[in-house]
Amino acid sequence: MTGDLSPEHYRDLAEFRRQIRKFIHFSEAAARETQVEPQQHQLLLAVQGLPEGVKPTIRELASRLYIQHHSAVELINRLEASGLVERAAGPDDRREVWILLTRAGRLKLHQLALTHRNELETSGPELARALSSVLKHSRKVMA
Repeated sequence: MTGDLSPEHYRDLAEFRRQIRKFIHFSEAAARETQVEPQQHQLLLAVQGLPEGVKPTIRELASRLYIQHHSAVELINRLEASGLVERAAGPDDRREVWILLTRAGRLKLHQLALTHRNELETSGPELARALSSVLKHSRKVMA
């Protein structure tokens, strides 16, 4: 191992991890309050937040969620049964299957996005401070 880590480094890493977990806990609870499972919320957000030009295929979504293809299929099946997403043939290659948000899916995601934005306005500064401390100490160790 290179570089020594002081107790302060460990405290900073622990605080950063705590802040991340605090936000994830909030996010999971917010999703469940709207009758959506946290992974379903993540998939809705992944579809809506894809970079321009990236196709909303099951393979792409599975990759972005760090889950197996078959797990993404099951997740999409549940969201489709709930009326939040739909499958559609790709516009250029009709053999491709794209995942699209329905109107209900866009409304649900919008509600969750506003809730998350409000939470980040409150807790974001603490998270940013924790990250800043970790990075500050990382630069000292690497120097």
